[in-house]
Amino acid sequence: MGCSLQAKSHPTPMPLSTHGLSISRREMLRRCGAGFGSVALAALLSNSLARAADSATPTAGPLAPRAPHFRPRAKYVIQILANGGPAQMDTFDPKPVLTKYHGQRLPIHLATERPTSTALGSPFKFQRYGQCGLEVSELFGGLAEKHADDLCVIRSMYSDSPIHENCLRLLNCGASIMARPSIGSWITYGLGTENENLPGFVVLVPKGMPVAGADNWQSSFLPGAYQGTYIETQDRRASQLIDHLNNPHLDPAAQRAQLDYAAELNRRHFASRQDPALEARIQSFETAFRMQTAATDAFDIEREPAHIRALYGDTAQAKQMLLARRLVERGVRYVQVWHGTLQPWDSHDNIEKSHRRLANECAQGITALLTDLKQRGLFNDTLVIWGGEFGRTPTVELSQGEKVSPTAGRDHNHHGYTMWLAGGGVKAGYTHGATDDFGFKAVKDRVHVHDLQATVLHLLGLDHERLTYRHSGRDFRLTDVHGNVVRRLIA
Repeated sequence: MGCSLQAKSHPTPMPLSTHGLSISRREMLRRCGAGFGSVALAALLSNSLARAADSATPTAGPLAPRAPHFRPRAKYVIQILANGGPAQMDTFDPKPVLTKYHGQRLPIHLATERPTSTALGSPFKFQRYGQCGLEVSELFGGLAEKHADDLCVIRSMYSDSPIHENCLRLLNCGASIMARPSIGSWITYGLGTENENLPGFVVLVPKGMPVAGADNWQSSFLPGAYQGTYIETQDRRASQLIDHLNNPHLDPAAQRAQLDYAAELNRRHFASRQDPALEARIQSFETAFRMQTAATDAFDIEREPAHIRALYGDTAQAKQMLLARRLVERGVRYVQVWHGTLQPWDSHDNIEKSHRRLANECAQGITALLTDLKQRGLFNDTLVIWGGEFGRTPTVELSQGEKVSPTAGRDHNHHGYTMWLAGGGVKAGYTHGATDDFGFKAVKDRVHVHDLQATVLHLLGLDHERLTYRHSGRDFRLTDVHGNVVRRLIA
């Protein structure tokens, strides 16, 4: 499914021998080969048609709500991506031993993308917050002051590569190199959405593209209806957020008549060919038409009371957090919130200045999001995820010299880093796992990216081993052949 088949031209067959009684061995193999291909094609098409009849009919849209495998703890997900990789020892994983080694060689060293040298102690102060006593740096002190007892902090994450593109694909799509469906696509494929007037999976970026671009929210071999809808959020007016939201030439009644006519033609085409991609096209036309009203409302944050807008703040990140809340409030299943273009948290130098600036851009908005979800009764139904594709090294890059300068920075580190969850059925006020004394490697209760994905699906009532899709002759899933639900993260 999801693949198109195109007929190929073949040369004119060689004639039989002059007696018509024999055929060359080469010609026999050529003809039989074509025949075997036809048999294989027929088998693939029959499987595809069977699946289309089960799950893709024009009368039941692909985004129609579907029952989960078991009772869910969460209904929606807001994934906040600190793309570029925030330093764990500067945010949520204090390392006092690292501070003692500041400017000295560490007794351990792991492979990094670039050569590194001496230890770099955190330039930020840590403090305990809440009844749980969670230690958080001053960068996110405001968040911790109000929500330390709501956070489920994983200090033992690890991934497979120190390369941005590979790690982002792995985090979002379950595969670091191959094009695979994103987690948002898998979830909308498994559950559908609660609002047919809006996409089930929305991606918010202030401007431009992150590293690896649309690979991060692709539907790949899943039907196109499950692909993330990318929206640049730098403009405030809803009419500017989404291109061609309103038709300047036709009124709604004329558009409805035109759409109904096109839909009827598409249904006839579907009946004779049973192409699942066509069903997705029909659904996209319907969603685009209904969004003319629904999107104008959902993306217009000026409709929010002044005190709510003040709660979130006036940065690009604040606007995105508020948009995310408005979307899940209207039934959108999965919302990705990216910090910015390329990899803004990639602080190879001057980490004190850059991390402070980045935290100032997003901390108030994230704090307001959790507060707002709680006061609206959405917190228990919404799983919030924060983190980057990896963390950063406890050492400075070698290019900066043996001595630690005031503009020192950190390299990529996939051996151990931090992410946190909140709401959506996770254990509140809980810290899971640990890295070593320097924050270099996850050493206790390690959580791989596939484990996190399996746990997120579980919280939504989906068994990651049962949520599969047959493609190219085998059943695919988000976690491939890996992943275990981390039950200690679940309340």
